[in-house]
Amino acid sequence: MESYKDLRVWQAAMDLAVRCYETTRSFPREEAFGLTSQIRRAAASVAANIAEGHGRQTTNSFVHFLRVAQGSLKELETHIILSRRVELMTDTNAQPLLGLSNEIGKMLRSLIRNLENKQ
Repeated sequence: MESYKDLRVWQAAMDLAVRCYETTRSFPREEAFGLTSQIRRAAASVAANIAEGHGRQTTNSFVHFLRVAQGSLKELETHIILSRRVELMTDTNAQPLLGLSNEIGKMLRSLIRNLENKQ
């Protein structure tokens, strides 16, 4: 694999980040430094950690960063659920984000297993 950009999981994580940015545009201004910022940061972190890990020289480092990406994904899911519970986001907005997040989680787990099995 030439580039992290070729990884389907990175592509999906980028799609999720874009969708999170789009969704949080409608949040109130007073949330700019609250849930808006937290959601955007966590979403961007998933793709960024996949890319950073891919750029490392060892499989162990790559796996480590994929696990960090998993943590960011769970953080993002929590912020989305909280946004729904405090009515900043509707189910119509939250469910597709959570569904894509679930798929990315599966992809990350699969990639980690495959990398560990090759060692």
